[in-house]
Amino acid sequence: MLAPGLAMACSTCGCSLNSDWSSQGYAVSSGWHLSLRQDYFDQSKLMHGTDSVDRGAFQYPTDEEVQRKTINRTTLLGADYNFSRYWGITAQLPYTDRHHQTIAGGDTEVSTSDARGIGDLRLLAHYQGFSEDAGLGVQFGLKLPTGRYTQRFASGPQAGQPLDRGLQLGTGTTDALFGVYKFGYLTDSLAYFGQAMAQIALDARDGFRPGNSLNVDFGVRYLDAGRFTPQLQLNLHGEQRESGRQSDRPNSGANYAYLSPGLGLKLSPRLEAYAFVQLPIWQRVNGLQLEPRQLWSLGVRYRL
Repeated sequence: MLAPGLAMACSTCGCSLNSDWSSQGYAVSSGWHLSLRQDYFDQSKLMHGTDSVDRGAFQYPTDEEVQRKTINRTTLLGADYNFSRYWGITAQLPYTDRHHQTIAGGDTEVSTSDARGIGDLRLLAHYQGFSEDAGLGVQFGLKLPTGRYTQRFASGPQAGQPLDRGLQLGTGTTDALFGVYKFGYLTDSLAYFGQAMAQIALDARDGFRPGNSLNVDFGVRYLDAGRFTPQLQLNLHGEQRESGRQSDRPNSGANYAYLSPGLGLKLSPRLEAYAFVQLPIWQRVNGLQLEPRQLWSLGVRYRL
């Protein structure tokens, strides 16, 4: 899942790892499935286009903002209910703890913010009855504006000023979600999956409209390692520029590619855990933006 954002220069790219088990062939049994996932990424690499930028080259004050770092810790609580082998619904609610440091245009000292709270709720339905093996499916739903978007800087020259909209816990907008996925088997011991998910803002809120985005994932899993399931994913993400008077259109929008090795572990017949690291293999941003050097994800899933 992804959480696009900016800091008057895009700052919060978010984790694009696919832990949607229904699109990987796991959640085809009826009933409830509960999940808990923790993502961590430290954005400390300042970029322009595809190049890293040396912060030491700036002399303050400058006309533009120069971000220092953004540390993100996101806990994602998920609940799935499958009515049958073919129909199901999913709810996902994030809780974010985000620390941000930046030097705003015209300033010489660092301003900081700390955002903590729930983000925007995602509600999805999925249908995978196009074939007998339930290997092809579609997803559709909404992202609802449940996260706050009125937080302010906590310290520094910008203390008390509104925090940039892309660093808020929520966008304030309702977004449409639509995706398609496919999973199957290459051999008896090697399974594959692919998924594409689009997110489209349906409205604007207080002078801000997030950029539309597309996430595409491919992955393979090795099934003959006992309780362990090695997995490798390729995660592609693209997002358009934001718009509105509270957006920073020149410094928003980007394209990313991550390679994500991971491992699943069957703890019991009903409980499974997984761990992944996302490694950027290509990043291209508009303007000046902060990007991570790696992203970490840990999670568990329980079938009631």
